[in-house]
Amino acid sequence: MISGAGPTGLVLALDLARRGIAVRVLERSPRPQTGSRGKTLHARSVEIMADLGVGPRIAEIGTASQKYRKYFNGEHVSDSAPFGESTLFLTQTGVEEALREQLATHGVHVEFGAELTGFTQAEDRVVVELADGRTAETGYLIGCDGGRSTVRRLLGLAFVGESAQEQSMICGDVEVDGLDREYWHQWVDDEGAFMLCPFRGTSAWQVQTAPEFTEDGSMIEPSLESFQRRFERHARVRGLELRNATWLSSWRINVRMVEQMRVGRVLLAGDSAHVHPIAGGLGMNTGIQDAWNLGWKLALVASGRANGTLLDTYQEERLPIAAWTLNLSTERLDAAMAKLHVPGTGLDTVAVTEVSGLGINYRWSSLAGQSLGVLQAGDRAPTGSAAGPLFTVLGFGESGRAGQREVADAHPDLVRAGAGAEGFGIEGDAVALIRPDHHIAVISTDADPVLKYLAELFN
Repeated sequence: MISGAGPTGLVLALDLARRGIAVRVLERSPRPQTGSRGKTLHARSVEIMADLGVGPRIAEIGTASQKYRKYFNGEHVSDSAPFGESTLFLTQTGVEEALREQLATHGVHVEFGAELTGFTQAEDRVVVELADGRTAETGYLIGCDGGRSTVRRLLGLAFVGESAQEQSMICGDVEVDGLDREYWHQWVDDEGAFMLCPFRGTSAWQVQTAPEFTEDGSMIEPSLESFQRRFERHARVRGLELRNATWLSSWRINVRMVEQMRVGRVLLAGDSAHVHPIAGGLGMNTGIQDAWNLGWKLALVASGRANGTLLDTYQEERLPIAAWTLNLSTERLDAAMAKLHVPGTGLDTVAVTEVSGLGINYRWSSLAGQSLGVLQAGDRAPTGSAAGPLFTVLGFGESGRAGQREVADAHPDLVRAGAGAEGFGIEGDAVALIRPDHHIAVISTDADPVLKYLAELFN
């Protein structure tokens, strides 16, 4: 049972459902969320979406190589496209809709208006309590319910870190005519900034700007009127009227994470386990990648094919990544703020290679076996070498291909024989096993270490 129907919860539900695991998704909101919210899918998340079958849909609604148009003191100073084709800009609403549609093909539908209010754990189950008085039993409960997670609170886990009240932002979706929709317009001056980002296939623009404050220092809640005042102040454009504000939100810097992501049969993923600065668009992406790491492990355990201790490797692998992400997003925010008032720079500084997610590895994990060649166990496998919900085994050289067949035949329901063995840097004969989340499990000269690895993993 998954609490929370954002991208993290939906990716996890979809990954479980396609593996034949019965899953329920509870969402306390009475209907799907509106508003653009998180708007960036980086390369690793785009790969995950493709594997889950929603690649064509997000490509249809997303914009690759989003162009930035930067202004300083009202004057156009430069254009750029700091992120390449592998990054998509699109609404979080669109991502969630695509995932819900794909989830429905497996007969699973989000239960809107179902609010989790409590749970108790037993040795073999979790009993969940809902706000309407119902109870339900489940094998495992996963809290994907955001930064104010009810599941985390009920577990009694501290959310360690800090909030910076003085660093805040107001956001929203508006419509406006007279601006080129090919660009994310970014107006900066010595007093602040105002940004308008368009979305493909819609008339909406996402607003990001600093809030207004009253004389006593209280933040004024976002409104269409405050957006208009901020626009005229920073863009210095006359005659353009913002209208139809369909989503209004305020945001402040939060850098927090839990110290554990599993307590018995209850686990946390996404913002319920870690929140970070907005720089680099890493929040939604990190949650998606949490779900991607957890899905195959939870499926093997829930189906009885692997021991429950496999779930301990979820926390082992993802907690260090959460900490790294907090550090990266904080450092990128500081870099962006430092250059915000340098004409033509600013947000370009967050477009560093690390945000793509392609370089994330689990070399330190207990699931990382032996290695050969350039790539190491725990690294992400080269593009095209693995796909689908199963383990993939590759063979290099004649005896390696014989070992590949031996491994695939030994576990036909869990391992597939793959192709596309370029990029490993292997010379000579070898057998490589790739995890369902596309990370390398083991590379050896023959099949025996791979067979031993699988025997230890599976019941």
